[in-house]
Amino acid sequence: MDVSQKPTRDELRRRAADLVPVLRANALASERNRGLTDETVQAMTEAGIFRLRIPERFGGYACDTRTLVDVGIELGRGDGSAAFNTAAWWIMSWNVGMFPDEVQEEVFTSPDVRVCGTLAPTAMAVPKDGGIVVSGQWNFNSGAAHSQWKLLSAILPDGEGGAEPVLAIAPMSAFEVEDDWEVSGLRGTGSVTLRTQDLFIPTAKYIKISALMQQQYASVLNRDLPIYRGPMVGAVSAATTGKIVGLAQAAREAFFDRVPGRPITNTGYASQIEAPVTHLQVADADLKIDEAEYHARRLAEMVDGKGLRAEPWSLKERAYARMAVGRVCQLGMDAVNIYAMASGASSIYSTIPIQRIQRDMQTINLHALNLPSTNLELYGRILCGQEPNTFFV
Repeated sequence: MDVSQKPTRDELRRRAADLVPVLRANALASERNRGLTDETVQAMTEAGIFRLRIPERFGGYACDTRTLVDVGIELGRGDGSAAFNTAAWWIMSWNVGMFPDEVQEEVFTSPDVRVCGTLAPTAMAVPKDGGIVVSGQWNFNSGAAHSQWKLLSAILPDGEGGAEPVLAIAPMSAFEVEDDWEVSGLRGTGSVTLRTQDLFIPTAKYIKISALMQQQYASVLNRDLPIYRGPMVGAVSAATTGKIVGLAQAAREAFFDRVPGRPITNTGYASQIEAPVTHLQVADADLKIDEAEYHARRLAEMVDGKGLRAEPWSLKERAYARMAVGRVCQLGMDAVNIYAMASGASSIYSTIPIQRIQRDMQTINLHALNLPSTNLELYGRILCGQEPNTFFV
């Protein structure tokens, strides 16, 4: 497969769809190993999946968010962990694109470079001539084992009694790995804890998050590209919704793969597919998936359209970006739960995909930036004329 030329959206979606059998075949092994298999990562690399948010001058595809939704849906159909890590790598690559151009040249030595990271500022930084010194640890570094760089957040004192979070980048060799990813869902993401002590980061390699929220990016070459003409909240939110829709679609496929000929135990129904309760369940779940996809695509069109037209974002639109993710998660979880509860007791075996899909979806819903209740509250605050209670908007 020639990945050197920028493919169309349809071609990238087709490549992702072609990966579904490989992702599914390796999903159980990834879960048991608590990290993606090398075969899974290699297959996605060969398909150019990790290039979607790399600037074109480095051999990347610099795709719009509608492409991310299309590709994310297919990856979610294959394996929740593989789709989750890919979305995280897309987000971090996009964030690196806001750093000074010389930093990008150091990071993007290959269009297939992967950057893991977290936005929660759980470490401390202190000023030093020419940069800052960071010490601390970060949980939930999805895909760390297959990454070359890490984005990190830390709290930096301003010298006047206050402090603010910064976003910085450093090579993976600067971190110690704590292999603590013993969890119930998304086990295949390998989201281990990383820590460092007295790590010097030069000035060019960190940015104040307050500046990013105001779209004050350090890159000159990327500044006027449509995919960077917008707030971080829009780009990050739109990049993550496709995998959620795809995971819900995977639950639907897993259910219908097993339903033919299955009876409903202790009833007169020799075939579950003939029972009215099944008809009600699958109709309800199917509509929830459609509604989730609506919000995913509406958000992507908003991000892409505003980027192309260089339009400013209102506070309501920024809050909607968060709300859309929460709504997609909520609807996706509801749909998966319906299929899981209709799958019978035999579905709890680890070799049956529906139980893993359900645990993966629950874990996605619990993510701090995805949690439906938090995101719906934020949107409601804005609708009621209140100030946002988070910096990430």
